[in-house]
Amino acid sequence: MKRLNPLNDFLFLKLMGEEGNEVQCLSFLNAVLSSKNKAPVKLIKILENKTFTAEIIGDKSCILDVRAETDKGERINIEVQLNDLHNMEKRTLYYWGREYTKGIGKGDDYIDLPKVININIVNYDQIKLDDFHTCFHLWEDDHKDYLLTDILEIHFINMVKYKMYKVKNKENHSEGTSPLVRWLTFLDKDSSEDELEEVIQMDVAISRANERLNFVSQDQEFLRAYEIREKALSDWTTGVNTAIEKREIEIARSLLIDGMPFELIRKHTGLDIETIKSLG
Repeated sequence: MKRLNPLNDFLFLKLMGEEGNEVQCLSFLNAVLSSKNKAPVKLIKILENKTFTAEIIGDKSCILDVRAETDKGERINIEVQLNDLHNMEKRTLYYWGREYTKGIGKGDDYIDLPKVININIVNYDQIKLDDFHTCFHLWEDDHKDYLLTDILEIHFINMVKYKMYKVKNKENHSEGTSPLVRWLTFLDKDSSEDELEEVIQMDVAISRANERLNFVSQDQEFLRAYEIREKALSDWTTGVNTAIEKREIEIARSLLIDGMPFELIRKHTGLDIETIKSLG
């Protein structure tokens, strides 16, 4: 049977975001943190477990992020976004703000507000840097080493750049032993059977995640929901991209009327030259 995509957000939730998934969720979180030389987390509690019906899964706006809380009260939010909906920067800040404000009740002191760590796994070129793993905080503009506060921490893991990294470092086996690389190898639907077997043998938490994946893959109700989710995400992405293309065409037409050269219109809209010419 063809391996299911672990980065389908519904399947990812089943692997990481339900009670009983603490071992693999904690391992993945610490793999991300250690990649940026941050202190490991010792314990987590998974938050907001839900039962999702097929109808809810089919709702394109359904939020399927993984939420957890550490033993130090830090809030963790992990989201998978495989298609570019052109809103990820604002989306991750919204999710961060949601978790931040949930950490305080009426009458509580602001000092009790929690640190929130957002981890975004994306499958497109979100951050225009070479690294497949980037991390953001609140730094002062003219004094880059002055951190205002560490309560905001946002990670991006770019699967496209990870695959490029993997190809480049194929012969460097020592690189492949890092915890984050092992996890991304497992989560990459295009990893070979040999690659998967190697990381499963090397890491107990990944082995547990693989057992969980195999278990839910035998559930016909889950498989139905998985396929519904795949279709919903595909339809949503198509709709967003169609709307963006229509807007770019209208902009191109307006620029053509103003006499702007084809090459400049291409730079402004992203449309290819042949498409632009056909609008004249």
